[in-house]
Amino acid sequence: MSATPPEPGDAKSRQAEWSRAPERSNMLALRVICAIAILCGRPLTRLILHPISLYFLLFSPTPRRHIKRYLFRAIGPKAGWADGYRLLHAFASTVLDRLYFLRGRMDLFDIRVFGNAPVEVEVNAGRGAFMLGAHVGSFEALGACKHRAGAPADLRPAMVMYPDNAQQINAVLNAISLPELRPHMIALGRPHSMLDLRDWLDSGGLAGLLADRTLAGPEEAGQQRGSSIEVPFLGRPALFNDGPFRLAALLRRKVFFMAGLYVGGARYDVLFEPLADFSERASDPAERERRIRAALEAYVARLEALCRAYPYNWFNFHDFWLEDPH
Repeated sequence: MSATPPEPGDAKSRQAEWSRAPERSNMLALRVICAIAILCGRPLTRLILHPISLYFLLFSPTPRRHIKRYLFRAIGPKAGWADGYRLLHAFASTVLDRLYFLRGRMDLFDIRVFGNAPVEVEVNAGRGAFMLGAHVGSFEALGACKHRAGAPADLRPAMVMYPDNAQQINAVLNAISLPELRPHMIALGRPHSMLDLRDWLDSGGLAGLLADRTLAGPEEAGQQRGSSIEVPFLGRPALFNDGPFRLAALLRRKVFFMAGLYVGGARYDVLFEPLADFSERASDPAERERRIRAALEAYVARLEALCRAYPYNWFNFHDFWLEDPH
């Protein structure tokens, strides 16, 4: 029996429940794993990821249920326990690799960058680059772009994010990372967030925002404007917030899709694709709304294509389609 469809206002609040969920982290365990990673190296530390992934697969029934629903839609009915394990292991791998990225160990990885030329044009022109991604793969893999031969020397990535849901693991990783490699953070949910983002872009910086989650409302999002729009995603309607696109339109920026995909082993593929162009002012409000809606639909279509091509890279372990009884 399917769950009763939620009321529109209630749906946005329910989809934002991820931001209120307590993080399942143990500070001592995180510090121990980080110490092992630094002392023993990546190949040996990766062995620990197997029991960790198996533990969460067996003893986290609610995330497991959401993972199963997602994999059924991304892969098909043949998806089973092994696929759930592969997804959790890929997630654990990207979390571990964050440590090495933040310590400058790019030599440990085979990172291939695609579609970066238009982004670098914007950076070289002093306009910065406004990039939208998702909880796919690793944002830190984007840092490899500035180590690529011929890349602009002043590539400066910033993460535009909601900072309060993973404080423990972020605190540990920040404590052991090299300060010059730590991405700049622009916090969502603050009165000055938009001004900070504008100034960062005007200085030629890169700003990346993960646009596949919704905040509950103005009281939690720091008066972030935007509406939750129902868009088909992997065969079922899902809510996506158009706030990031309204922000890009307000700042009059080109928007690029970004993803740092974990392919397996030590391989990451970093992708950039032009998504929308808000650099020209819309002729009237109706035209602006049409362009925002078109950009949102293009974003969802690109995310869906990535989920089907790389199904073990999407890390949203909550009730994304709002199917649980309220």
